Amino acid sequence: MLQSKLFTKTRREPPSDEVSKNAQLLIRAGYIHKEMAGVYSYLPLGLRVLNNICNVIREEMNAIGGQEMILTALQDRALWEKTNRWSDEVVDNWFKTKLKNDTELGLGFTHEEELTNLMKDHINSFRDLPIYAYQIQTKFRNESRAKSGIIRGREFLMKDLYSFSRDEEEHKVFYEKCKKAYKNIFKRVGIGEKTYVTSASGGVFSKYSDEFQTVTDAGEDMIYICNKCKSAINKEIKLENANCSECGSSDFREEKAVEVGNIFSLGTRFSEAFNLKYVDKNGENKLVFMGSYGIGPGRLMGTIVEVLADDRGIIWPKEVAPFTAHLIELKSDNKKVNATAKKIYQDLQKQGVQVLYDDRQDKQAGEKFAEADLIGIPYRLVISEKTLAKNSVELKERSKSEAKLVKIKQLTKAFK
Repeated sequence: MLQSKLFTKTRREPPSDEVSKNAQLLIRAGYIHKEMAGVYSYLPLGLRVLNNICNVIREEMNAIGGQEMILTALQDRALWEKTNRWSDEVVDNWFKTKLKNDTELGLGFTHEEELTNLMKDHINSFRDLPIYAYQIQTKFRNESRAKSGIIRGREFLMKDLYSFSRDEEEHKVFYEKCKKAYKNIFKRVGIGEKTYVTSASGGVFSKYSDEFQTVTDAGEDMIYICNKCKSAINKEIKLENANCSECGSSDFREEKAVEVGNIFSLGTRFSEAFNLKYVDKNGENKLVFMGSYGIGPGRLMGTIVEVLADDRGIIWPKEVAPFTAHLIELKSDNKKVNATAKKIYQDLQKQGVQVLYDDRQDKQAGEKFAEADLIGIPYRLVISEKTLAKNSVELKERSKSEAKLVKIKQLTKAFK
């Protein structure tokens, strides 16, 4: 991609109405645009990152048997009344609307009801199970106070997977597979070392759930990490148990954290409400045993920025970066510099390396370098008269301070 053609603009100063680091940097770097409180549009750079995060999630969900689909955002009131979740007294973050005939509808904030009802047309026998269906879809939650940039919004993307199993034993096997897949996701997007699986209340669904909490000062939650075995629990569980459930230690440290994912058992609550049953091997009718598993790709994107950014800007891990390399051509009267830069750009693309090529002639070196640091692409390549004289390119990783010269003929090896 030629940077001169890229639909984005960087800013020197953060927007005055944003206090979170992720929103400030993502807006300054041209990844997102704020429409209103809690609602953000993703610009081309931002969408590339978001899509990369979604692809990591897809790969891990598909690897454990997940099948992707997409459900409707408009929700039938009657379905939600079956589980007593339509009333604002029970669920207070609904966005609701009406059709022209006054039929009241909701904008989905989760999809247990709709998918359970849908499965009645697809589950009849034990041979139809298990089913692991997921979607990556826009959700709407009428938060009383939107904050923390794209970490907590009113309109956001969510990956929600729902498992349908024959019994609790079969459910537990998949539950553990999903827990491992979630750990893989967070490792691949660069925050694995900062993310802990914590025990938490399952709310109305179950006694306990597992949350994935990433340690950051931007967090709204408080977790307690065992200094002996490094396991973690939520504050509410810590109040019930003074000692670590894994090793028995009472030595904890308190950390702020962002919940980047959660998984919990639904049991038969929804299958009972919708009479979702199957005929087992003995010819008996049994209720389907369910689970729910969520990750917010946008929230994950914001958390990556909060955890990894430095005082110069964003630092994207390779798996989610909008481009692998940021090729910067320094202004020169030497036409060979321009010709060499173009050839490097073309050659890298042929090798499958995604490149943002800063071909702009009206920007000075300092400005280009500052923008490159702000945008946060993993590798910066600089071609100038000085480097060309040595048949080389200056290569610098965004996460490191030192740069090095790499021979142009050996450049593609740097990305392998």
